[in-house]
Amino acid sequence: MLGTRFAKRPLELKIPVTIAGMSFGALSAPAKEALGRGATEVGTSTTTGDGGMTPEEREHSETLVYQLLPSRYGMNPDDLRRADAIEVVVGQGAKPGGGGMLLGHKISDRVAEMRDLPQGIDQRSASRHPDWTGPDDLEIKLHELREITDWEKPIFVKVGATRTYFDVQLAVKAGADVIVVDGMQGGTAATQDVFIEHVGIPTLPAVKLAVDALQELGMHRQVQLVVSGGIRTGADVAKALALGADAVSIGVAALIALGDNAPELEDEYRQIGSAAGFYDDWQAGRDPAGISTQDDELAARFDPVLGGRRLANYLRVLTLETQTLARACGKSHVHNMEPEDLVALTIEASLMTGVPLAGMQRSLVDEIAERVAARLQD
Repeated sequence: MLGTRFAKRPLELKIPVTIAGMSFGALSAPAKEALGRGATEVGTSTTTGDGGMTPEEREHSETLVYQLLPSRYGMNPDDLRRADAIEVVVGQGAKPGGGGMLLGHKISDRVAEMRDLPQGIDQRSASRHPDWTGPDDLEIKLHELREITDWEKPIFVKVGATRTYFDVQLAVKAGADVIVVDGMQGGTAATQDVFIEHVGIPTLPAVKLAVDALQELGMHRQVQLVVSGGIRTGADVAKALALGADAVSIGVAALIALGDNAPELEDEYRQIGSAAGFYDDWQAGRDPAGISTQDDELAARFDPVLGGRRLANYLRVLTLETQTLARACGKSHVHNMEPEDLVALTIEASLMTGVPLAGMQRSLVDEIAERVAARLQD
């Protein structure tokens, strides 16, 4: 359950895996519909992304989270009320502190109409919200959103993993029901490589910092923590939950599950200079699978019913893998996993998470702290 702090209607999800925000514009309308279908089939949520809510997405999503981003493209108070939760995006793991761009060839007539932009012109998204500049203003904004939605909807605050400890505490102070921490392994097609490769911190240490921040405030489990950025397998889910997350969110993995990079399209991927399994030029709008495109002919190739079924199967596998690992640790529920169920295989992983290195009884952090304290006493 997500959003139990203040919302009258918290989200009740059947699995601890949700679908992250990916916009209509970045993705085709059939792909957005398929995300809703797949999430609904297994009882979890999907998220709108930038640019607003499409009717297909709302119709086929039992639980839909509406993203409020700095650009405000497509923002509609009526859609806020029609959503099941609201996610205020402060930052994104692949580009924290930066804005984004949707190239002009993906600004179709429909995308342009929804975003109130000229067709065919590059669309730039701002890096900060226009109506608040700090945590005190964020508190006012969250209260405004609660008033608009009669205090029914859970409000998420999403931050890119950078100064995670302090960002999480500020979001809690502002009144968030749920914190989403997005690590730098998260994907995007809306920024430059230097951001993707060099800005932010990895998901693994971000989870530890976020949990520490919540525990320091006595709010761990009262404010739920969702972790995203590079989640691919049930093992990734299990590790995040064991470190203290309440749920995870997936983006790129969901697109692959829909059928992106499918081997049967190998010849067509080669025609555009790529190969099945390697295509990541989602900004180009030439995806042969019809997923990350606004080309009507390409989008028509994609079957949202089949895509939704594939996504649902993938989500079931993630859940079953997570359950299997929990049982292997002697736990009756995935949320009973804890850091004591983990060991680190590298010194770096141990230092980042506080988990003991394999073969040791204590974490390297504790060991180093004790030795430093002993040396100082000498």
